Amino acid sequence: MSEEASIDGDPKPTMTKARVDVFVFDTMADWEAAYAMAGINNPEFQLEPGRYRVLTVGISKDVVTSMGGLRIRPDLALDELSPNTSAMLILPGGFAWENGGNSQAIEKAREFIDAGVPVAAICAATLALARAGLLDDRLHTSNAPEYIAYSNYHGQEHYRAVAAITDRGVITASGIAPVDFAYEIFKMLGLYKGEVLEAWFALNKTGDPAKFFELMRVANPS
Repeated sequence: MSEEASIDGDPKPTMTKARVDVFVFDTMADWEAAYAMAGINNPEFQLEPGRYRVLTVGISKDVVTSMGGLRIRPDLALDELSPNTSAMLILPGGFAWENGGNSQAIEKAREFIDAGVPVAAICAATLALARAGLLDDRLHTSNAPEYIAYSNYHGQEHYRAVAAITDRGVITASGIAPVDFAYEIFKMLGLYKGEVLEAWFALNKTGDPAKFFELMRVANPS
């Protein structure tokens, strides 16, 4: 990939932790992290099958309802979440961010970033990161520069008009780019071999059936 790939030279840390935590909340845009969650939980094609598992995290363990009507009982509450026991924190979009909600999750994201543990945010969650000053000195993207400007942040010069981007452990993506978001997450986690990741991306980005056979070929070279 070119513009949509991670920044060249960005560190690719070796992950040793098994958990990937996804923040869930009322109004969560459930489709935005769906590709990422499914890829992480499905051992097919993975470099080390079963290395990671997805856990859901809520402000509390009370049931939440996503934008699509899914009812989810979180595995953990935010106060049980620590960057010491997680490989990544994923923040899907949703109306709550735009209304200033989920501030506890942003403070937890700050803990992750300070500890050097990756954070991945998409759509309105990027607005919340910007509002908290967490994108002021990082390359980032969002739904549009005009959209993220509502945060009154100071990182406009670091905005890039791409689908998804990674800088120093922070992944950001447009809300209409869940495949690109997953690509950046998989790359950060080292989930697939490089050629398998590229083939997965080509298939899911283009919908070309021929790309499926290419994915099968590179995933099963023997």
